[in-house]
Amino acid sequence: MNQQDMKIDCPVCGGERCMTAVTRVEKIPYFGEIMESVLICERCNYRSTDIICLEQKEPSRYIIEAGADTLNARVVKSQSATIRIPELGLKVEPGPRSAGYISNIEGVVERFEAALKTALNLFEDDESKKKASKILEMLHEVREGVRKVTVIIEDPFGQSFVGHPRALKEKLSEDEIRSLKTGFLVFESEGNDDED
Repeated sequence: MNQQDMKIDCPVCGGERCMTAVTRVEKIPYFGEIMESVLICERCNYRSTDIICLEQKEPSRYIIEAGADTLNARVVKSQSATIRIPELGLKVEPGPRSAGYISNIEGVVERFEAALKTALNLFEDDESKKKASKILEMLHEVREGVRKVTVIIEDPFGQSFVGHPRALKEKLSEDEIRSLKTGFLVFESEGNDDED
């Protein structure tokens, strides 16, 4: 494991050299080489963690039924992965600030719950609040082991992983890869560079 520590200015509170930035590179079984970065401000207690995959693998989709017996299944979600729970109409796509993480299926469900709770406070109409509350109740039932749903993780760079014997891994088609967001800014050539 290769680790570097340094002191930097905090972009949140503006304090000078009060933030510790730790980066380390290591290899994780079934996942490959990653770089983990942790930022911690001693002044305002701001904390940020990110995991960046350094290897590209075959674009893939993992499918697992989330229930009482799979809640502890290991999940490595890269910053480029899309996660869906189709039965509940839930989908999280990567954006420019998307971060990778290592968790389990229960942790993935908890992240959906946290996002829905935040959205619930933003909804103004009763119908949206009612629908979000119902989905929250169903996610709670999944974590309690009384409801099963399908969790699908699609990664165009193949850096995500679900570690469970019942997790199904599929190769993504070219069309599926093109339809997925990556969270990275991409510039495409118009093909006009060769014109005189």
